[in-house]
Amino acid sequence: MLSKQEEDFIIFWEKNRMAQKKNSKQFLIGIIAGLSLGLSTLILIFSNWYQRATMIANSRLNPFLFLIIIVIIAVFMAYLNRKFKWERFEQQYQELLAKKHKLEQGSKN
Repeated sequence: MLSKQEEDFIIFWEKNRMAQKKNSKQFLIGIIAGLSLGLSTLILIFSNWYQRATMIANSRLNPFLFLIIIVIIAVFMAYLNRKFKWERFEQQYQELLAKKHKLEQGSKN
């Protein structure tokens, strides 16, 4: 028998699986994570924490290009975050359906 929480998840996911696939909230969370990673990289470079890396970054790297790279990384992380979360919920949903089907088959025999 499935627990109440598992039954609630099955009902929730049946109603919301397509809406969750296109939900922008997960995308926004991923953007924030990517931008925080980029911001921490900028802080490390501009704080002169590692002198050699700072010298190389200042001499070879265009700041505009660096910002574009950070935005690209943030968007990529946002996409992966959203896709990973949806896939994880979908897998849990499929496993619970299989468990429910197995329990129903076992009770009929």
